[in-house]
Amino acid sequence: MRRLLGFCTSTNICNIGKFIEPSVTTTVRIIPLFTSFFCRKFTDSGTNMDLSNMRKSYKNDHECFEENQLASLDPIKQFGSWFDQAVKCPEVGEANAMCLATATKDGRPSARIVLLKGYSEEGFRFFTNYESRKGTELESNPHACLVFYWEPLNRQIRIEGTVEKIPYEISCDYFHSRPKGSQIGAVVSRQSTVIPSRQYLRDKNAELEEKYKDTTVPMPDYWGGYIVKPNMIEFWQGQTNRLHDRIVFMRPKEGKTELGDMQHQAEGGWIYQRLSP
Repeated sequence: MRRLLGFCTSTNICNIGKFIEPSVTTTVRIIPLFTSFFCRKFTDSGTNMDLSNMRKSYKNDHECFEENQLASLDPIKQFGSWFDQAVKCPEVGEANAMCLATATKDGRPSARIVLLKGYSEEGFRFFTNYESRKGTELESNPHACLVFYWEPLNRQIRIEGTVEKIPYEISCDYFHSRPKGSQIGAVVSRQSTVIPSRQYLRDKNAELEEKYKDTTVPMPDYWGGYIVKPNMIEFWQGQTNRLHDRIVFMRPKEGKTELGDMQHQAEGGWIYQRLSP
């Protein structure tokens, strides 16, 4: 009985110790002991992993990203500079891979990786199924965020903006520039809908390969492109001391002409400022 009570007491103290402020002097010796026990116990079972010691060294302070190192005060051109460096970096697998975050009308978010297929002063383009989850969310809430993360370069770019469908002709031209297998795949996949099995896709794909063997694959009306028109572009570079560099470009609010505190005039109607990491 004593052993049982002792075990229960230790377990309770362990659980309580997680919620006690470290500043309380009476817990200074207790917390490390039971935190070690707690993390080891649950890590061994694989149900609760303590990852607090996972960290990577980024760039040193002498390699920081200063404002005078901007390739341009036009954020689209600055994006192009970093993007070109990512493309040329052999350790970056797909420089145009980006996380696309959307949300429902009532603000429930979702995110996935898609591929950037073009950019210009107007915005950033990608293609997908209009009836997919992201498509239906963009229909009701035409705002999105893009995130590029190039780990070997310790760099990240965040882009926020409004989203519009691109013209049908542009989507059609791109659709027919893709390999025929990719065109058929877009027709086969009614993205985000429930299907009975993988074999269903194989059968449907084989059926359409035969059907369009000697003809052009028509672009389905549920497939096409979007453009994210940015109102914010942030350039982030990691620093080993965690004083990361963040330089953000923003479109000023309509009618606002005066610069705010610590804001600077950029090109093309943009303004920029540095953010605390």
